[in-house]
This record gives sequence, structure tokens and C-alpha cells, in this order.
Amino acid sequence: MKKFLSFILLSAIFSVAFSVLVKGEKPDVNAHGAILMEAETGRILWGKNEHTPLPMASTTKIMTAVLAIESGRMNETVTVSKRAAAAPKVKMNLTAGEEIRLSNLMLALMLESSNDAAVAIAEHLGGTVEEFCRLMTEKAHELGAVNTIFETASGLDAGNHSSTPYDLAIITRYALNVPGFIELTNTRDANFSSNKRSYSFHNKNRLLNEFPGANGVKTGFTGKAGHCFVGAAKQDGMQLISVVLASGWGTEGRNQKWVDTKEILHYGFANFEFETLVSKAETAGFMPVTRTRSEDVPFVYENSVQAPMSKEESFSVEIDTPTTLQAPINIGDALGVAKVYINSDLYATVPLIATGEAIRHDFKTSLEKVLNTYFSFVTKTQPDIILPEYFAFPQFLNIEN
Repeated sequence: MKKFLSFILLSAIFSVAFSVLVKGEKPDVNAHGAILMEAETGRILWGKNEHTPLPMASTTKIMTAVLAIESGRMNETVTVSKRAAAAPKVKMNLTAGEEIRLSNLMLALMLESSNDAAVAIAEHLGGTVEEFCRLMTEKAHELGAVNTIFETASGLDAGNHSSTPYDLAIITRYALNVPGFIELTNTRDANFSSNKRSYSFHNKNRLLNEFPGANGVKTGFTGKAGHCFVGAAKQDGMQLISVVLASGWGTEGRNQKWVDTKEILHYGFANFEFETLVSKAETAGFMPVTRTRSEDVPFVYENSVQAPMSKEESFSVEIDTPTTLQAPINIGDALGVAKVYINSDLYATVPLIATGEAIRHDFKTSLEKVLNTYFSFVTKTQPDIILPEYFAFPQFLNIEN
């Protein structure tokens, strides 16, 4: 009887939780700033103060890792400086003069957020921490994360060191496509040695064990930033990125960042799925054409457009082309654009391409054809006679088509 009642209770709890998800209720999180982004399209599915600059603690190390991986120098040996050895906790307790492979420092950086590893990586690749931070900021701006300023490679509070939930999502979207990044952030345990000692690390990202499809990314905490986390998960082909900044402080805040992250990701997977808004090569309309015997030319969408959509959302397509065009028109010519809107927001612009042709036919082209035929017969050559444009529609003929 007790087992039966327990089963009923669990079923009821599951049913209530499921019903909340499918109602489309927006996430209610403690974080001061947060965002949910779909990675393939970059579409923002939900946000809270997503463009507000905030301290981001060790989520900084996502960019540190990106620059390190893209340097192609993973097999190099790093000699630890006094500055790196003196970095504050969290740290792997490197010592000045210690020699260690860059690839191993990366494991300490991303699995347990070692600050001394971040400084050692920055100095080895940038010459100085300051130069490496300049490169980090430059890379962020290239990616479109224009409200991000890196002043440390570790994420420790300093000056104007800050980012926004949107910027961190943009950076992470890029990072997930850097070869080796996901493998690095999904490493559960690592053991390696320097020339002085052995190290053992365990990944502190709880999301990897607590959320289906989780595949990243990075925790963070400082006294100024509070508890932060950039998360990522993939289910049924949809890759989502979540960011929470300042979910709280102390023990409560440490746990709250996981609660906030899970709620955001649950909302995304429960309420959004991909929908094809326009299809490549699908006929979009017909273009009226003058100076030809054809009445019109069909045109199609040059490429498909997909978007993660909720059931409450709608989309529309606006065709933007001239009223008419003059021949000649060739297959593949661009005739205009289609503007795709989700709700009332412009989401994508798609070129419209002609799939038919319209050969120019007027007095000018007819006369050119006659003259070229005649002179080719007379001269036994292939002339290319082109008449001035005013021959096209001489006033005395009163020809309009």
C-alpha cells in the first residue's frame, strides 16, 4: 500500500512539474542578469538584463581557453613565473620556475578554475597578462561581444573587468565550435605531472551530472560578481546556452546558480522547437518583366531559414522587390530580398533568385539581330553590332512591349 501511495505521489509531482513546463511560463530566476540562447541561430529565447554589464568572475576563462586552443601551442612547455605562482585561490599551487605543458594547464583552468594556471597561460601566450587581456577583449569585440572588457585572464575582480549575459552567450556560442573546446569542458577527471609534482583534478561543473544533454561550460565566483555560471546542453538536436550572473552569494548563492540554470534550460527545451520559415528553392513569387515576350519570371528563396519557435509565436515573410524589371533577366539573377519576421522583429533577410529567364525583345534587339545576320552573310564573319539605346523604342513606332 505504501509503495502504491508513493507511486501516486511521485506521479502527481511529475505531472505538476510537466504542466508548468508546457504552459510556457517564463523562467523566474534570482540572477541579476541572465539569458537563454539557441546556439545554431544565435536567437535569444529569453533574457533578464541581458545587455547589462556585470562582473563575470571565472566565466572569463571561456575566452582564455578559446585563445589558448586557437594558438595551436598546446604541446609547448610553460615556465611558471613568480606572478603566476602568487595568484590567489582558487589555484593549483604552481611554484615559480615549475615547467608544465600548456595542455595540462588548460585542464586545471577549466575543470577546477585555477587562477595561477590562467596567469601562466596568459603570460606564455601574450608575453604579459595585460597584452593577453587586450587580445581577449579584441577577440570578444570581433565576435560581437562589444560590451565586454577583459582586465584579467582569470576573472578576478579588477577595474572595468565585466561582460553581459548576451556577450558571454555570444562568446560561448563561438567556443562550442572551436575544435577541442567541448572535449575540454566535458573532461570529468584529469591526472598529469609537471617537472616537480603530480596533479589530480575533478570537474566541478555539476550540470554535467544533473541535466540531460549537458555539455558545458564554466562556473565562476568573486565577491563582486557573486555566483555565476555559463551552461550548455543539447537535446534532440537543439543546442542551448544559458548564462546566469550574480545568482547570489554564500552557500545559498552557490546552489542557486544551478537552480537558475536548470530552470532556464528546462524552459527552453520544453517550449521551443525548430520550425522552417522559408525553404531553399521554394517559389516566392513572379516578377513582371517588360521589353520581352515573357510576362513574368519566377523567383525563389536562395536559402532556407529555420528558427527555434514557441507555440505562442508567429512569423511572416515580406517580399521586397521592384514592381517590374526590364529584360534581359538570367537564371540566378538577384531580384530582391525576402524579410522574415518573428512576431514583429526582423529575424532574417533572404536573397530572391530568378529561376527563369527573359530575353530582351524590342525594336533595338530585333534590328541588331537582322543587321548581324545580314552582315555575317555578306562578310562571312560574326559581327557584333550593338545599337544605341534610343533604338529600343523609337517614338514613331509607339511600342511599349
